[in-house]
Amino acid sequence: MSLTLSDYEAAPPPPDDHRKRLRALQDKLFRIQVAHVVYRRRAVIALEGWDGAGKGGAIRRMCAKWDPRYFEVHPIGAPDKAELNRHFLWRFWTQLPAWRNIHVFDRSWYGRVLVERVEGFASDAEWRRAYDEINRFEADQAVAETPVIKLFMHITPEEQDRRLAARLSDPWKRWKTGADDYRNRAKRGAYTEAIHDMLAATDTEYAPWTVIDAGDKRSARLAVLEHVAERLSANCPLVPPELDPAVAALAKEALGWTPPETG
Repeated sequence: MSLTLSDYEAAPPPPDDHRKRLRALQDKLFRIQVAHVVYRRRAVIALEGWDGAGKGGAIRRMCAKWDPRYFEVHPIGAPDKAELNRHFLWRFWTQLPAWRNIHVFDRSWYGRVLVERVEGFASDAEWRRAYDEINRFEADQAVAETPVIKLFMHITPEEQDRRLAARLSDPWKRWKTGADDYRNRAKRGAYTEAIHDMLAATDTEYAPWTVIDAGDKRSARLAVLEHVAERLSANCPLVPPELDPAVAALAKEALGWTPPETG
């Protein structure tokens, strides 16, 4: 089934209990991360979306209760000189997670078929070839038992303009916007075409895309966390580990601790 951005512009309002649901999802994500550590799992989460769509806010809430030793957030910008001298996927191979880790990409390898395509930083041959290269890259992760969870956060041009203006009006948010936002805004049609081509070419069984209607930030954050929790839960058992009898014996001797009664 093809994904069309205009199907994700209803901007559903947040539920009345959205704060409670957010806390519950964060608690669930905490347990999911513990399970990844205990059962030696790993995962990749990649977020793409329009400037101002709320990727950063969703990531902050997603990771709010995670142990920082076992996750990393990679903010992806333009490649540096060393990266330009290598295959475009090289820098992403070097940032993949080890066992027990979850890595989150704020923008990703899809820059090759989005900004590099639209801005002319990649030739037609390079960005067209990249679809197959990306699909192979993600298939390799699936074979290595590393699920790739991909989300695209969509907002309308009117909502994007409102958020860009709000950033300028807040002195503590002005750093989040710059000339690139307005250059990209002027090419919205070309970016929309590139996004639709990307979704069509790389929405695979092993690494499917999920489009998030981000017109309301609170609803979007819930949607992101719900989807990530669902996908990560499928990656490992959500069962707490058994207590090591040797550790229990040490705790009893040192602390007088005994296991709580169950039943």
